[in-house]
Amino acid sequence: MRISGIIFALGAAVLLSGCVPLLIGGGTEAAVVVAQERSVGNALDDAGILVKIKDLYAQHDYKDLLANVDVKVVEGRVLLAGNVDTPEAQIEAVRLAWQALGVKEVMNNVQVNDKSGFWNYARDVWISTQIRTKLVLTRDIRSINYSVITVNQVVYLMGIAQNQDELNRVTYVTGTTPYVQRVVSYVVLKDDPRRGYTPQ
Repeated sequence: MRISGIIFALGAAVLLSGCVPLLIGGGTEAAVVVAQERSVGNALDDAGILVKIKDLYAQHDYKDLLANVDVKVVEGRVLLAGNVDTPEAQIEAVRLAWQALGVKEVMNNVQVNDKSGFWNYARDVWISTQIRTKLVLTRDIRSINYSVITVNQVVYLMGIAQNQDELNRVTYVTGTTPYVQRVVSYVVLKDDPRRGYTPQ
């Protein structure tokens, strides 16, 4: 693959993951992936999985999937969160996610309810923004390794923690953010066997 193609793919991986790093200069997308715990190869695989799931959602009859379901992918582990109109749509969100090649696990947090009005959505966005900012500003947290999704004031965390102490800090920062009702963590530790981690 040509270098420009790699950089483009890395850029897609970063943008689609919802990560907004504060980096300046050329090749910033590559720098972001290098800073993360997952490898460049894993980041590219995750970007491919994410694009495939979004494509499946776009093609499907349940039109609210693409608009209302947030998707995060880390090392083949897929986190789904959001609000849909019917139980059938919730089932389809999971079924379609499993169809993407390379998916190892699907964590379903899609809710079926009528609580997804404008003010609730705006509050959820505010909560996620506050948490991401606090993670960046808190010492001894590698915020680049974490994804945050908030649905109906429930915060879903996904990512890779350096150790249990860091994970505890992340959970505390998240749980003490105003309006957060509950924190659901799908964060794995850096040396978790599910990652196929090999000590250097």
